[in-house]
Amino acid sequence: VQLQASGGGLVQPGGSLRLSCATSGSIFSFKVMGWYRQAPGKQRESVATITSGGWTDYADSVKGRFTIYRDDAKNTVFLQMNSLKPEDTAVYYCKAEMWSGMDYWGQGTQVTVSS
Repeated sequence: VQLQASGGGLVQPGGSLRLSCATSGSIFSFKVMGWYRQAPGKQRESVATITSGGWTDYADSVKGRFTIYRDDAKNTVFLQMNSLKPEDTAVYYCKAEMWSGMDYWGQGTQVTVSS
């Protein structure tokens, strides 16, 4: 299983970015897919997850600003990030949890929110 994350970059506060996580297999083979982030000096934290059934969950800090969704035909999970704040600056990782219990991580993509 390979996960390819992309879409990070530099954006001003209040701006938007969309992250993509393309999977090498059918997206339905994953129990849960999610986005995590790690800021310098901090632990990695969950940002948003989506189950195979389409249930979503968000960290309190991003509720109302971020949306996780997927394109089943493209086997891709997206994270739409709006109203970005400097505290959203981090390396963002996508993760796939398999029904078997195995976890897979994509490479990180840097998101920097700064004026």
